[in-house]
Amino acid sequence: MLGNNRPIGRGSMMSRKFAAFVATGVALAVVVGSLLVLALGHEPQPRPAAATTQTSPTTAATTPPPTPTATPSLNAPPSTPREPAPNPTAALATGNKKVLFLSFDDGPDPLWTPQVLQVLAKYGAHATFFELGAMQSAHPGLREQVLAAGNTIGSHSISHPQLTAISAAKRHHEIFDGPQSTCFRPPYGASNPKVRADIKAAGMVQVLWDVDPRDWARPGTTAIVHNILTHAHNHNIILMHDGGGNRAETVAALDKVLPLLKAQGYSFPAMDC
Repeated sequence: MLGNNRPIGRGSMMSRKFAAFVATGVALAVVVGSLLVLALGHEPQPRPAAATTQTSPTTAATTPPPTPTATPSLNAPPSTPREPAPNPTAALATGNKKVLFLSFDDGPDPLWTPQVLQVLAKYGAHATFFELGAMQSAHPGLREQVLAAGNTIGSHSISHPQLTAISAAKRHHEIFDGPQSTCFRPPYGASNPKVRADIKAAGMVQVLWDVDPRDWARPGTTAIVHNILTHAHNHNIILMHDGGGNRAETVAALDKVLPLLKAQGYSFPAMDC
């Protein structure tokens, strides 16, 4: 029949070709798109910024190095401060009683401390010995001799540093871990609010002096005696030394000045340390 055997027209053939072309293009686009998505999905992720994986130069310069392992004595001060000590001379220097407080620094020394003790005993006098922890450790037994003779012991730190010129940790160590006492004399008399705060927190009271006859400079026995007799007044604390060098002049001056001061009515109790 004519209807079934009619040849395909030119326009119909063009439509079919165009449809095939479009289908092929769509399929190609889908394939390309899939490949693009797959490629993007496997793209390497960016690395983290350098600052998150290593210390920047600025941080390294401003961050202190790790604290080395230290003995407990170099750690921070205890959270609960000790009860501060009272004035070590208050109860002994009341009224019109004539008293002078002798004190000796930088010992105990195996040569000079026993000689000082002998002179004190000779005149019935007592004193307070501000000792160094290092000297106590180097000469065991002398501390007990000082106490057995009726004297008292104050702390003069461990190694005699200038406490105002060292680190807070070192200062704390020198004050808290030195000789056991309720009295503390800072080396060189060097003190400031931080030093005084540590002394108080360690349960001690700072003790300086009123008269320095400069025996440490070895000016001669006569000069030491004259300095004490000229400047010592009732209730004064007198500074001398039983350690730190040759103390022959100190021993000789003590032997001369004690009978003279006793003749003036002075007594010589040890401070309450």
